[in-house]
Amino acid sequence: MIKKVAIQGVKGSFHHLVTQNYFATAVEIEPFLTFKEAVNALTEKKVEAAVMALENSIAGSIIPNYALIDNNALHITGEYYLDVQHNLMALPGQSIADIKEVCSHPMALLQCQAFFDQYSHIKLVEDSDTAEVAERINKHQLKGIAAIASSAAAEIFKLQILANNIQTIQSNETRFVILERQPHPTSTINKASLKFLLDHKRGSLAAMLNVMSDCNLNLTKIQSLPKIDTPWKYAFFVDVTFDTEENYEKAKALMNIMAEEFKVLGTYKNAKK
Repeated sequence: MIKKVAIQGVKGSFHHLVTQNYFATAVEIEPFLTFKEAVNALTEKKVEAAVMALENSIAGSIIPNYALIDNNALHITGEYYLDVQHNLMALPGQSIADIKEVCSHPMALLQCQAFFDQYSHIKLVEDSDTAEVAERINKHQLKGIAAIASSAAAEIFKLQILANNIQTIQSNETRFVILERQPHPTSTINKASLKFLLDHKRGSLAAMLNVMSDCNLNLTKIQSLPKIDTPWKYAFFVDVTFDTEENYEKAKALMNIMAEEFKVLGTYKNAKK
């Protein structure tokens, strides 16, 4: 039974919200400022699971997190899609004209760039976490500085929301994955996350994609990552969905033969179905 879950961020962060929404029973949150620290807590058996953002519908993939999952031999056991609504917040009694700096996670700043293009007097500063900035503003009573965070963070840290839903595209969804040290058996398995390396020759990737298609797998994500010790060679991370485990097992067997290296990062229930 999962009792402790590591997250990147503090209470009120989007990782915290996902943890509350995903787990059927109450769990103890262990907050960390970086994804690496959260992963270390999992590998060192200080927690039973970790929640990690992997991609956003506006800003794309959080590429270093793919390497963290792969290099630490972690297993994806579930996923959750969160509708991310960014809000600009500061100490009460201020307006946007009073704000000189906005500190937030780089992904949040990127997702809200169009909003800040209207306010040339505001300096954008990259920080480690959205909700942690809100916590810091409250703790040190920082005037002239604003955070981008969830409405829950504004409530927890007693900040005033100066502007709601400031993300560039209103439909702003982030995919989070649940990580564990071992696979977690479940009655419903219809999605898999895979990694493979191929020979650097013409048609090798196309052949792998054909296998997925022939076995009735639906490719929902493909991400390449450089193989650090081999210049100009790439590992491919893919997500596939399937109607039957028989189709998946057939495709997996063929892909394992065709690839120089093949690895299952996790099988789990498709949260979009």
